[in-house]
Amino acid sequence: MVDPMRAAVADAVHVPLLVVLGGLPGTGKTTIARGLARDLSAVHVRIDSIEEVLRREPDAPSDLRDIGYRVGYAVALDNLRAGHWVVADAVNPIALTRGAWRAVGEAARAGVVEIEVVCSDPAVHRARVEARVPDIPGAALPTWDEVTARRYEPWEPEPKVVDTARTSAEASVRQALTAIMRTELR
Repeated sequence: MVDPMRAAVADAVHVPLLVVLGGLPGTGKTTIARGLARDLSAVHVRIDSIEEVLRREPDAPSDLRDIGYRVGYAVALDNLRAGHWVVADAVNPIALTRGAWRAVGEAARAGVVEIEVVCSDPAVHRARVEARVPDIPGAALPTWDEVTARRYEPWEPEPKVVDTARTSAEASVRQALTAIMRTELR
């Protein structure tokens, strides 16, 4: 049985689609990305997974800088050009990374929807960060102090926003699907 929301999004979007998720660690990006990838039959490109593989390489630099993002951009571009929809899952803390995702969409002639995932209740956000268990073997998760100290620039232009503070995972995915449907794509 086809999910009615997925069918509605497919009817509304007639171009390759790149959904760019961003937000601080612990806000629910990966949960939403997985739900979107499932519901949209999209490719999930997760920067954390790419960076963890790179960190395990014996000759890997101690500071990966933007290597994981550059790999993610290339994988997303290949998949968009092949006609697949892509959900990019990354913190995307600065304008440079967000602009690079938009450039990927442009190069693939794909529609781009940017969604910032936030958790507006600091107590809920902190509890999530402190309770998280790594789902990538060997990955080290950031502490609450590291999350709050992280450089994170405001989005320009303003993205769609999904606030996960008081919603279930499925409701957050539905909010993201609704945001996609309401975005005017070129």
